[in-house]
Amino acid sequence: MSGIEYRGIEKRFGNVAALRTLDLAIPDGAFMVLLGPSGCGKTTALRIVAGLESPTAGSLFIGDREMTHLEPRKRDVAMVFQGYALYPHMSVADNIAYPLRIRKVPEDERRRVVVQVARSLSVDHLLERRPRELSGGQRQRVALARAIVRKPQAFLMDEPLSNLDAQLRVTARGEIKRLQKQLGTTTLYVTHDQVEATTMADLVAVMRDGLLVQLGSPGEIYDRPTDRFVATFVGNPPMNVLAASLDRERRAIRVGDAWVPVTNETFERCVAAEAVQLGVRPEDLALVEATDEGCIKGETYVVEPMGSETLVEIKVGEARVIVRAERGWERPIGSPVGIKIAAASACFFDAAGATVVHRMDRSPGVGPERTPVRAS
Repeated sequence: MSGIEYRGIEKRFGNVAALRTLDLAIPDGAFMVLLGPSGCGKTTALRIVAGLESPTAGSLFIGDREMTHLEPRKRDVAMVFQGYALYPHMSVADNIAYPLRIRKVPEDERRRVVVQVARSLSVDHLLERRPRELSGGQRQRVALARAIVRKPQAFLMDEPLSNLDAQLRVTARGEIKRLQKQLGTTTLYVTHDQVEATTMADLVAVMRDGLLVQLGSPGEIYDRPTDRFVATFVGNPPMNVLAASLDRERRAIRVGDAWVPVTNETFERCVAAEAVQLGVRPEDLALVEATDEGCIKGETYVVEPMGSETLVEIKVGEARVIVRAERGWERPIGSPVGIKIAAASACFFDAAGATVVHRMDRSPGVGPERTPVRAS
């Protein structure tokens, strides 16, 4: 067993609390991503597992062994750094073999393992080169190979793709995910990139200001965010959040100049929790003619063709709303347009930002009836 467990872990740097009572269990063999903005405590949490930081309070377990104050070399974990940390004076082969040499593995066995792992990562043709002769993607794969040869209890990865260009990051994400599933090694991965988190992870732990805000699968985090911070941090483009008021006479939610009809249950829950905002994903909105009954009226602010789709930003009063539209959607800037919301796809927040009503339906194809807006 090589699961990782934080039990009441705290970490302070003087008067600054980097981690505040972190309780988190990573199942054996799982790929967990710590996700959050800079300064949220995710890298500190990773470094505590590696033994590079000591917690101020709490306990850390890897498997059934407490590791809280054990020195790094005795923890049997392998870390892949943001800068890869390859030895510049060594060849690729020697870099990969270094952990085995430290363990005094016989030379013939070292050579065999290095070639085997290098081949699995398609860097076997680079074994005689130095790191300075490699591209960023090649260095990243060599760093992964060096971690893999150790056969550790856990992999720790600190934003290993941040130095790669966009296209290479996509390829590298797939390689890391495939390797982790193939090896079955417990992996803790730190990133601020929510695309990396949602495409790679079994579980995502969203952090903010040293606190664990939400833990769940990528789908749960995306569809049922625990609060407004998670809702707007996870998703690209982010969730739209609009001011909402409760119309008790109509038993509906007013957004802008329109009423969004909701079920009696949803309305009563919004009233009980004093909901003040509505959140809805860009793909759950429909663009309609501004003259359509019941739509939220706005004007076209920006149109961004993205190839397979079009992102349309609509100005509604002082707010701006992003909508995913079909490929080829066009309208002149400033032209009137309407937005329709399917209440079942929306969630509602109270004044503190907590989600008080989650979306009711995630079935594909469910959405408001659309009157197509013709391209001009």
